[in-house]
Amino acid sequence: MSHHFKFVTCLLATLCTELAIGQVAATQIAVPAPSSSPNSPVAYVYVSSNPSGNSSEIVGYSASSDGKLTVIAGSPFAANVQYMAVNGKYLFGSNGIDIDSFSIASNGALQQVSSINAQRFNSGNCGGPWVLFTDRTGASLYDNDIYSDCANNAYQFFGVDSTTGSLDYLGVTSASSPEFEGALSLIGNNQYGYGASCYHWYQEIYGFSRASDGALTDLNLNTPIPAAKPGNIYCPGPAAADSSNHVAVAMSPISNSSLQPSGLTQLATYTADSSGNLTTASTYSNMPKVAVGATDIALSPSGKLLAVAGPGGLQVFHFNGSAPITHFSDAFTKDSVEQVDQIFWDNADHLYAVSQSAGKLFVFTVTPTSYSQADGSPYTLAAPQTMVVLSR
Repeated sequence: MSHHFKFVTCLLATLCTELAIGQVAATQIAVPAPSSSPNSPVAYVYVSSNPSGNSSEIVGYSASSDGKLTVIAGSPFAANVQYMAVNGKYLFGSNGIDIDSFSIASNGALQQVSSINAQRFNSGNCGGPWVLFTDRTGASLYDNDIYSDCANNAYQFFGVDSTTGSLDYLGVTSASSPEFEGALSLIGNNQYGYGASCYHWYQEIYGFSRASDGALTDLNLNTPIPAAKPGNIYCPGPAAADSSNHVAVAMSPISNSSLQPSGLTQLATYTADSSGNLTTASTYSNMPKVAVGATDIALSPSGKLLAVAGPGGLQVFHFNGSAPITHFSDAFTKDSVEQVDQIFWDNADHLYAVSQSAGKLFVFTVTPTSYSQADGSPYTLAAPQTMVVLSR
């Protein structure tokens, strides 16, 4: 991933870097009926939803090579979760207090196998687990722990028992801050993970080093932020790392005087050195502009494409490592949905997008030279919240 996902405290409507749980349509819409199972699925797609307003579930899909989705047998699966992560064998879900583990069967079906109260490790029973993410191997699970000390956010880390799926609490970052929002995105060496936010207009791109046992240590970065046009500053976030040592960061301009949005979001690229420090050659003049805003960003497994989701829909750019990001597409979904909240890639050139307000799950096939909406997309869901994708 990630989630990624952002997504709960909105700085401004167009600068939101989190997925606002609970800000979903209350309309009851039937989930599509299962069809015959496709052969050799390329991915399993899981969407948490809250169709009745007071109970949650996970809707599971199997994706074929052409991007068409089939509901997994037994779906929806009973689960009181909102944010999710997968490591290939297990799906993990958080509800603000607990983190539940689910085994993933060969056909994609889920069965809960374990649960841990993650909130109890916080002082004063404050806060709890929010966004979940794993390291690149899936050996460690992390949560963005909201109000871990009753005032600031931190990151808890857990070991994953590969046999049972149970979680072993290992600790929490000594560093905590309201700036720590959402998942960290780890670069290819699995040693450094990054995030970005603009809490109360304080610009920060932060990073942590990951030890062999999964523990995270704050890098205490002093990452440069590109200069915006006169009269503006950039609010950074969200961020996404590739499998090499590059990190893409959305930069949303706001007015110095009014602290209101002042122009289109742009996209910066950073390079991590051997110590985890980030440098950039991005400037106001060489960063591409985003037509849809930036609620979530995600790099394709190849590292060649960067997808951006926001209030205006979904857009894709060419990602060029340390070189400037370049334009590829206009908005994909502008004619059918205004808001896209979360996006994921699989390993078969498919891009998945969830719109909470529209109650839709979109699927696109995207390569560096073309893009098209998959047959059957979009799919209608009742009150979708967040999504995770497991490539096969």
